[in-house]
Amino acid sequence: MIVIPAIDLRDGKCVRLLQGRSENMTVYSDDPVSTALRWQSMGATLIHIVDLDGAFSGSQKNIDSIIRIRQAVGAKLQLGGGIRDLKTIERLFGLGIDRVILGTVAIENPSIVEEASREFPDRILVGIDAKNSLVAVKGWVEVSGIRAVELAKKMEGLGAAGIIYTDIARDGMLSGPNIGATQEIVSSVSIPVIASGGVSSIEDIRKLKEIKGLWGAITGKAIYTGLLNLKEAIELCLQKE
Repeated sequence: MIVIPAIDLRDGKCVRLLQGRSENMTVYSDDPVSTALRWQSMGATLIHIVDLDGAFSGSQKNIDSIIRIRQAVGAKLQLGGGIRDLKTIERLFGLGIDRVILGTVAIENPSIVEEASREFPDRILVGIDAKNSLVAVKGWVEVSGIRAVELAKKMEGLGAAGIIYTDIARDGMLSGPNIGATQEIVSSVSIPVIASGGVSSIEDIRKLKEIKGLWGAITGKAIYTGLLNLKEAIELCLQKE
């Protein structure tokens, strides 16, 4: 398992939302590039970037910041937030993004997952954000009637390279990850699964590491507030069992 630091962008700043609610926002830095360099210096080989403005509006609003991060770091970058058509996907790959994350569009237009996965193999991830095991869409403002496990299976069938599973009830709450729900997703598919939401301590990393087959874990608020030392978490996951 690898540990993946998150950079959530809004109006060009690094922020965190509480349970995805735009009105509950904390700004941690107005310099995304220095934040990315900091995470890289601690050992991060992959950085998770979310364009929150894009997630809420459906189009990227932080491209300048994303480009500057790409130019500054050697770590791989995966990007999500408002990516809803092939033209945008192609443009982002052209800018040097390594993998893109499709969210709302995977539910509303699943054929784009299939088409994008065929055109860009091993580079298309699907973000599944869930509350009480039901999928949430459009920046988490709407909860659907679709079960997260069933969506994960469907996306695997369409060729997705991996799943990012976020428990939005825990995101930003520092309440610990939903181990049971994460285990269920991992067991339901054979493609890589990345867990997100609730990571608050090195003990949470240990618990996630025990999930057999879990590919990675994203952490955000905990590393910004200092509750979790990113370097320590990365080194823990590098240790042999």
